[in-house]
Amino acid sequence: MSRIRHIRDSRLAAAGTAVATAALLAAALAPAPAAGAAARPSRATAIANATAVLRQQATLLGLSSAQGTTVRDVVVDADGGQHVRYDRTYRQLPVLGGDFVVHLAPGGSYRGADRATRRAVSVPTTTPTVKAPRAADLAAAALRAANAGELLKRVTAKPQLVVDALHGAPRLAWRTDAVGQDSLGNPVARTVLTDARTGRQIDAWDSIETATGDGKSLYGGTVPLETTQSGSTYQLKDPTRGNTYTGDAENKTDLCIFGICFSRAPATLFTDADNHWGTGTTADRSSAAVDAQYGTDETWDYYKNVHGRTGIAGDGKGSYNRVHYGNNYNNAFWDDSCFCMTYGDGDGTTFGPLVALDVAGHEMSHGVTSTTAALTYSGESGGLNEATSDVFGTLVEWYANNPSDPGDYLIGERIVRSGFGEPALRYMDQPSRDGNSADCWSSSVGNLDVHYSSGVANHFAYLLAEGSGAKTLNGVSYNSPTCNGSTVTGIGRDKLGKIWYRALTVYMTSSTNYAGARTATLNAAKDLYGAGSAEYNAVAAAWSAVNVG
Repeated sequence: MSRIRHIRDSRLAAAGTAVATAALLAAALAPAPAAGAAARPSRATAIANATAVLRQQATLLGLSSAQGTTVRDVVVDADGGQHVRYDRTYRQLPVLGGDFVVHLAPGGSYRGADRATRRAVSVPTTTPTVKAPRAADLAAAALRAANAGELLKRVTAKPQLVVDALHGAPRLAWRTDAVGQDSLGNPVARTVLTDARTGRQIDAWDSIETATGDGKSLYGGTVPLETTQSGSTYQLKDPTRGNTYTGDAENKTDLCIFGICFSRAPATLFTDADNHWGTGTTADRSSAAVDAQYGTDETWDYYKNVHGRTGIAGDGKGSYNRVHYGNNYNNAFWDDSCFCMTYGDGDGTTFGPLVALDVAGHEMSHGVTSTTAALTYSGESGGLNEATSDVFGTLVEWYANNPSDPGDYLIGERIVRSGFGEPALRYMDQPSRDGNSADCWSSSVGNLDVHYSSGVANHFAYLLAEGSGAKTLNGVSYNSPTCNGSTVTGIGRDKLGKIWYRALTVYMTSSTNYAGARTATLNAAKDLYGAGSAEYNAVAAAWSAVNVG
């Protein structure tokens, strides 16, 4: 086992204009700012401005009367610049790779756009030759093939007709989510994209994205916790962070079919009599809960205090955690459908309880990605998806500044056990140290598992933050090479985080590849620090050092 897991919601945006209509109405009813007040546009105003731009620039953006759009995310800059992200439909079918971001000046005028595809989005017919039952059978077979040697139970598959614009010329396709359980009852899932005319597989990827008061935690020592008093007891629920809470899954698992969960492992809220939680050992079930709640707290604080994002979805709402999921479960995952984080206890040989701080930051950052760029979980975009979680999971760990779990550029170092055979899951300074990950980009990188193709971006991120060569940080030795023999000077972790976050939320789309990531991060550096700045030049140098450029 070399990965940690994350489950993504399989939904695609539906057609419609209700969001834009509601935004226009809200903008019309919103009170005018007081005299002398800053005129920074609201979210509703940004959507209204973008709606007008869509009408004016429809041809330029490749929009037609057969297409619909829905707003996915909005970013308003401090200077009033606006960035509105859209999903697209074609004749009411979701368009995979149809997403785009419209960039507006402070006054609402059009500045430009980033599009996942620049091809005209249309297909000759929306009537499939291959019928849904056949697509379901093909996806179920692909799920079994991806889990060779494992006897899967309760395998089901739910096809959805889409227009695929991610893989060349747009074509009608079935996107099928196949799910099942392994012999231990743990979830397995795979999304399969099938040509609806020929029945040939276009692409497939895991839809379980693997990775892999005060309280005495397993990994972080004694940590502060904000809790809720209820009568004479305390609940492990944080009213200061959107009522995020942690519950006990009671070693049960979920049963979900066709994306509908008939039963879920519980999240029985942890309570305590004296507001001092856990013992720091696995003998006390609340110790793992302390780690989970602490990881949620630190991830929430990092995104809010560093990037101004309140909550994973940016809407101020908290998530929840389930600990003690399944039996000897060697994974952890974020699930969009429940907006929750789930942790296994590990088997004690390969992994211990998977509640470490960088695991929490990694998995919850998948939630951030899914509500912003929604990087497709295959090919180079899949590697960028995984790397985004590695980067932000690492930055959360550094942000927490916990002496019991100091910041480093190792992924999952606290959860691995002797049976894993390595001191960490992945190494950002030299990803190839794990025996599988890529240090440098090549034309074949997109064929690797996304946890290994992520190495290129992880290597870039380390070089941008710390630079090349040998050094020791927080007692850990690193020696980061470059692929072109250059010497790279780092600009620090804080600037890395700001550049990557802006690139993710403003410029990247579902189809962004490594070349696109270079462009997106250069645009972000230009926005933040200026074209030709030391930071801008460092981004260019770090990408060139991993053969992207």
